Amino acid sequence: MDELIDILSPEGKFTGKTALKSVAHKNGYYHATIHVWLYTKQSEVLMQQRGFNKKTYPGLWDVSVAGHIHASETVEQGAIREVEEEVGLKITEEDLYKISIRKGERKHPNGIQDNEFYHVFLIELKTDFSQLKKQDEEVAGIALFDLEILKGTNENFPMVPNTSEYFQFISSSIQAILS
Repeated sequence: MDELIDILSPEGKFTGKTALKSVAHKNGYYHATIHVWLYTKQSEVLMQQRGFNKKTYPGLWDVSVAGHIHASETVEQGAIREVEEEVGLKITEEDLYKISIRKGERKHPNGIQDNEFYHVFLIELKTDFSQLKKQDEEVAGIALFDLEILKGTNENFPMVPNTSEYFQFISSSIQAILS
């Protein structure tokens, strides 16, 4: 889906300009996104398998929920919307525990220039996994994994390439909450 998004400066400040997501990716405009990691008290993390029709990393396992913030939408509103869209879970702003804002810059082989500031949240998954409903258009699968999966030691597990530091940060942040 080609959404209208706010364009940010390379420092993450609003520019007052908007563009379609496809235009932002074509031209490398900076924009805001969210990463929401859902975890359980049993030291599990929910991961989604990206749809096989995705333009980047099709079929690979990724963050529980990720998405672009629409123009004029707050980061929290975008996170709430994306969680409901992608896994069918209704949350409130109070459920969101923000742990970071990170700058990511990636140029993909297909020409997409993904320059974003991603706002990272944790949410305790209190709903039974069987109650979740994946968004078929964008998500091929969802599953709970032991937090150990984020250590990246299973080379046969097809995850979106990311820095090991990021996954360690997520794992440590969740473990800190559970301790």
